[in-house]
Amino acid sequence: MRGIFCFGFVILCLLAISGSARAQLQLGFYYKSCPKAEKIVQDFVNEHIHNAPSLAAALIRMHFHDCFVRGCDGSVLLNSTSGEQPEKFGPPNLTLRGFDFIERIKSLLEAECAGIVSCADTIALAARDAIVATGGPFWRVPTGRRDGVISRISETSAIPAPTSNFSTLQTLFANQGLDLKDLVLLSGAHTIGVSHCSSFSNRLYNFTGVGDQDPSLDSEYAANLKAKKCKSPNDNTTIVEMDPGSHRTFDLSYFTLLLKRRGLFQSDAALTTNSFTQSFIEQLVQGSVVPDFFVEFAKSMEKMGRINVKTGSEGEIRKVCALVNS
Repeated sequence: MRGIFCFGFVILCLLAISGSARAQLQLGFYYKSCPKAEKIVQDFVNEHIHNAPSLAAALIRMHFHDCFVRGCDGSVLLNSTSGEQPEKFGPPNLTLRGFDFIERIKSLLEAECAGIVSCADTIALAARDAIVATGGPFWRVPTGRRDGVISRISETSAIPAPTSNFSTLQTLFANQGLDLKDLVLLSGAHTIGVSHCSSFSNRLYNFTGVGDQDPSLDSEYAANLKAKKCKSPNDNTTIVEMDPGSHRTFDLSYFTLLLKRRGLFQSDAALTTNSFTQSFIEQLVQGSVVPDFFVEFAKSMEKMGRINVKTGSEGEIRKVCALVNS
C-alpha cells in the first residue's frame, strides 16, 4: 500500500508540474516581471505600422510560419544554429518580411527589462497589434512563451504551401492540432496582403505541365491576371493583391471571391473542394455563423498561438532574436 501511495504521489506531482508549465502561458504573464512590456509592443506598432501598413499581413504570416515549425518559439527569427541553415532560408520563408521590425521592438523590451520578454511573445503580440491597428480583429494573446534554440531549413516542409491541395492542408493543420474550421478561418488572413506571381503562375501558364490553365480558376480573373499582372510565366517580381479591391481591409471579401472561383492560390481554391469547408465559407459570407468572422478568427488565432509552446524552463529568453544566447 505504501508503494502504491508513493507511486500515486509521484504521479500527482508530475501532473502538477505539467499543469504548472501549461499555466505559465497566461494573459498578463509579464504583469509583475515587466509591467510595460505589452504597451511597449503596442506603442511601437501603433507609431510605425501606418508608415508601412502592409507589414500587418507580413507579421501575421511570420507568426503563422513560426508556429507551424517547432511551435510558437521564435525559431523563424534565428540565423543558423549548429552550422545548419535556418528556417528563414526555407522556400516558404524566403519572402517573409518584418525581421528588423521585431528586432527593434525586442531592443526596446531589453532596454526596459533585460532577459524577460521572449522573441516568441514579441512576434505574437506584434502580429495581433498590427492587425488591430490596421482595422482588423482583436484576439487575446496569452504570454509566457520561451524561445527555441533550434532552427532547421528542412523542417519548413510543415508549412502549408500555396500549391497545397485539400488533403495536404488538412493533414498539415491536423498535425498542429487545428481542425477544418481553423483551416478556413486562418486562411481568411489572406483578406489582406500581397503575393508574388511565382507563387501561383503555374495556375495561369502550366498547371499540369502541358502549358494549360487551372480549370478551377475563373477564366475572366485568370485573363485579367495574365494581361495586367503576371504577363509571363517567369515573372518573379510583380506583386499581386490576394484580395483584389480590398487587400488593405480585413473583411469577408476573400471568402466571397473563393465562392466565385477567384482565390489566388491553389490552397485557396482547395477550400471549396470539401463539403464541410465549402459550407462553412458560405455560412461566413451569409453572416449565418454566430459569432461572426472576427470573433471566430480570434478564437483560431489564440488556438494557433498555443501550438507546442515552450514554457517554464524550456528554451531560453533570447537577448537578440536572430541569435541564440552565448
